[in-house]
Amino acid sequence: MNDFMLDRTNLVTRSEDGFSSNEIRMADVTVDERKLRAAENSEEMIRRVLISYGIGSMLRQLRLRKKIALVDLGKHTGLSASMLSQLENGKLIPTLPTLARIAMVFDVGLEFFFGEKRPKRVFAITRAGERLRFPELSDEPCPGYFFEVLAYGAIDKNMSAYLADFPQDSGSAREHAHDGSEFIHVLVGALAIYYQGEEHLLETGDSVYFDSSEAHSYHGRSNSPARAIVITTPPRI
Repeated sequence: MNDFMLDRTNLVTRSEDGFSSNEIRMADVTVDERKLRAAENSEEMIRRVLISYGIGSMLRQLRLRKKIALVDLGKHTGLSASMLSQLENGKLIPTLPTLARIAMVFDVGLEFFFGEKRPKRVFAITRAGERLRFPELSDEPCPGYFFEVLAYGAIDKNMSAYLADFPQDSGSAREHAHDGSEFIHVLVGALAIYYQGEEHLLETGDSVYFDSSEAHSYHGRSNSPARAIVITTPPRI
């Protein structure tokens, strides 16, 4: 199910370049509503990703290290103390020119905020209302499944987690394989998994763990969509 991430990459790229192609299909909404909702969610997602770099806390650490008050930093940068305070608290996201201006005062490059020196995020919350829902394939009229990324804000993840819906009448999801392992826990309904030429039925409460380098696919087996938590991990080194 790492193909989830591959398809998501294409969709997120589309979101960043202004929804120029392969519009996301979302059920029960009009085209205009779909675009508006996707745009709003994408903006919030981008904001969350930028916040995850911890730029505000790094600005504060630099200022305290240099023992510069907000008012004095404002005099050096031409920014108000109020704006600098909001940047430090993460209430505002600095533009690149603003960040470059501050970086010059502290004699650091922009890579200080985005390079390997930045602190690692090991705690990232994904709010239910901020998740984006994607189909298995963006141009498939009846996708085999829909998925939501549960930890898109986390950096350097050792696993990827998804909430997936498998419609009963969608047909089988395409067969795929990826390095690493996969774990699936069925929350609602029944889900068939094809693995090594056999069909295995999972019902509510059932789980499966398997080597995902072997080709596999999924198919909803209940009248209403089956729902499952899916976790994939990279291969062991």
